[in-house]
Amino acid sequence: MLSEQSVPVVRATLPAVGAAIGDITTLFYRKLFDAHPELLRDLFNRGNQAAGEQQRALAGSIAAFAGMLVERPDARPDTLLSRIAHKHASLGVTADQYKIVHRHLFAAIAEVLGDAVTPEVAAAWDEVYWLMANALVATEARLYQEAGVAEGEVWHRMEVVERCDETPDAVSLVLRSADGLPTRPFSPGQYVSVQSRLPDGSRQIRQYSLSAAPDRTDLRITVKHVRGDGQPDGEVSSWLQAHAREGDVLTVSAPFGDLVLTEDDGPLLLASAGIGVTPMLAMLNHLAASGATRPVTVVHADRDPASHAHRREQLDLIRELPDARLHLWYEEPGDRAPEASAGHADIAGLELPEGLTAYLCGPVPFMRAVRGDLLRRGVPAAAIHYEVFGPDLWLGAQ
Repeated sequence: MLSEQSVPVVRATLPAVGAAIGDITTLFYRKLFDAHPELLRDLFNRGNQAAGEQQRALAGSIAAFAGMLVERPDARPDTLLSRIAHKHASLGVTADQYKIVHRHLFAAIAEVLGDAVTPEVAAAWDEVYWLMANALVATEARLYQEAGVAEGEVWHRMEVVERCDETPDAVSLVLRSADGLPTRPFSPGQYVSVQSRLPDGSRQIRQYSLSAAPDRTDLRITVKHVRGDGQPDGEVSSWLQAHAREGDVLTVSAPFGDLVLTEDDGPLLLASAGIGVTPMLAMLNHLAASGATRPVTVVHADRDPASHAHRREQLDLIRELPDARLHLWYEEPGDRAPEASAGHADIAGLELPEGLTAYLCGPVPFMRAVRGDLLRRGVPAAAIHYEVFGPDLWLGAQ
């Protein structure tokens, strides 16, 4: 909660800061990487930086957090903080790094806003920053403790024991500890980070959902080759597609992520599009392996059957569940998928049970459309969970 003296200052300056937050975050990252080039080389996603997505995500989260402090002081921004904290923990972020961020962020604020940043304004926004930073540090400390690791020490070596081309653009990699250690436990829906040493010597990190059940002696990720569509292709996905082979050893984080399947008997909606099927596969695997009888509605959308990663596995898992229904859409169904509808997913006409919990994963426009339909049908916002692959540009707009 903001102090009494800071609330009116933040409320009065929030429009100006909000209007300039894009310029502030862009300048902040430039200052940060000038002073610490190793962070861009080895920690931050260079593709997201080049596209401006990380800057927009940071701007959105700061504005959302500050707005909540002044407009809804009794509310807890748990969803906002949890999503960021899980991502940070999967990267091995430490408390000391928040001090570095603070220094360069406030230098950028002062440069962009100039004389508007009086000592009173600086003190109020300093309070906003440390409220958010300290809450994240505390959450990340808990996550490290639950993972059984020291702060930031999330990395371990895993060997690729199986590689399978799932589609022309997606490959699955089965990973097992290269040190003889037991597989880290995880919850269906979580992800791991993977470090890749690229030809220029950088160590780029990406997150990949775990796409198999958690009760195995190994982990499985599915990597889709990110096509640039006029921009450079994804650095890490391209490298893994081209180079990861059986016997190779990768550096992989402990599992994290807050898109976690509930362990009750209530009805579920698992809605995915494209490679967003991966966390849903882990959930379906877990439900089938545990003999679950809860009602499950599965929605998936893809370009065509050949692009649908793990298509056969998903269909087989749904058949194993006694009360599961599949609704499938392909933009180009062809004759290979008579069970699929043509076009984009539309859940407006689906029969959905009362009291369902929904899990969404896929491109943001897909999730926004599904979430909007669910809200219009009376599903509470708290019962709708989602995962974004990449910076969460949607987070500040919820």
